[in-house]
Formats: sequence, C-alpha cells, structure tokens
Amino acid sequence: MRKPRDYDAELKALDDKAKVLKVRRLEQLGQLVMATGADALPIEQLAGALLIAIEQKDVAAAEAQRARGAAFFRAAKRAGRSASGNGEISEANDGAAPSSAAPERTS
Repeated sequence: MRKPRDYDAELKALDDKAKVLKVRRLEQLGQLVMATGADALPIEQLAGALLIAIEQKDVAAAEAQRARGAAFFRAAKRAGRSASGNGEISEANDGAAPSSAAPERTS
C-alpha cells in the first residue's frame, strides 16, 4: 500500500522555497544597483531610469540596452577571474550581481 502524500507539507516547503528565492532576488537587485554605481543616484532618478527602460518600445534601443548590460556582466566576470587568481569566479560574484570592479560609467 502506498504512503499518502502530505500535501500540506509539500505546499509549505514550496512556499518556504518561494520566500527564499524572493529574498535572494531582492538582495541581487540591491547588489546590482551598487555594482553599477546607481546607488549614488537620488532614488527618484533611479526609479525614473527604470521606468524609462520598462516603457521602452523601440526594439533597437532595447537591444542596445541589453547589449550594454551583457557587456557590463562580461567585464565584471573577467575582473572577477583576474582578481581571484585561479580562473574561477567567486560564489558572491557569479554574474548575477557583480560586486567589484565595475566598469566606468559614461553619461
């Protein structure tokens, strides 16, 4: 005879996992803001820049933003490899939110 499933325990485990993922996502977002230097901006300006990015309808402009973001992460990964000395990226700098060696921002 099969053991009955404990749906309540499974739902609680899934809920706990979702909470952990949400906290991790918020932490990574904060790390990203700091790594890009955007933490120096007034909060209203940062919010405005994010809203402009979300409202972007021009496909070419959106692609240019995506490419610039990808280049930022590639540069941060290379800097992480050279800083660690062994060719590996530290767990804290896995590309999700680089925290060191941010490239210079251009206006």
